[in-house]
Amino acid sequence: LGLLLALSPTTTAQTPNPVRIMALGDSITGSPGCWRALLYRKLQTAGVTNTKFVGSLPAQGCGFTYDGANEGHGGILATGIVSRRELPGWLEKAKPDVVMMHLGTNDVWNNKSVAELLAAFGTMVDWMRESKKGMKILVAQIIPMKPSNCPQCGDRVLALNKAIPEWAASKSTSESPIVVVDCWTGFDASKDTGDGVHPNNAGNQKLADAWYAPLVKAIQ
Repeated sequence: LGLLLALSPTTTAQTPNPVRIMALGDSITGSPGCWRALLYRKLQTAGVTNTKFVGSLPAQGCGFTYDGANEGHGGILATGIVSRRELPGWLEKAKPDVVMMHLGTNDVWNNKSVAELLAAFGTMVDWMRESKKGMKILVAQIIPMKPSNCPQCGDRVLALNKAIPEWAASKSTSESPIVVVDCWTGFDASKDTGDGVHPNNAGNQKLADAWYAPLVKAIQ
């Protein structure tokens, strides 16, 4: 697919007070992250048009025009975002109402522990709430991994995903709920990725479907 900087359709641009949504992640989210394009199209088709996707990175080419601003930074680690204190600046500029976070793949690849990852997630949640008191936060149980250079990564993802619901429940509040989004179940790293990590067309559709219902609820 050629690189196409896709702009928001007029219907979204004209929506008064749209819900501002930040997709936060690594290359699975941002490069090109065509599950976001499929998700946007699914929202539009269902009449959920009061949205504005926000972030410092533009949409990439996915075959059709979509609202694709995001914070999906290739190669980034959740622990790195925290150590470099990058998220507060992104939040200040984008001013999201909802954050959808799929992070941890590169941390797992770099053998960061579950405890380190959850601590980083917790710090990021605190920053999100400093940005907006009533932030709605969607956190993924991430897609499976099967890279050729990391035979242990599959089990590490399982360990992280198993720990996320209890962590989310402990950090969630009535004003700023954390909703766990299951992106793992039904996703096959052998069939739904091109390299054991990054979604292919089938994987992108599964990710869009996994995010759809939780995001619609957050928007409403």
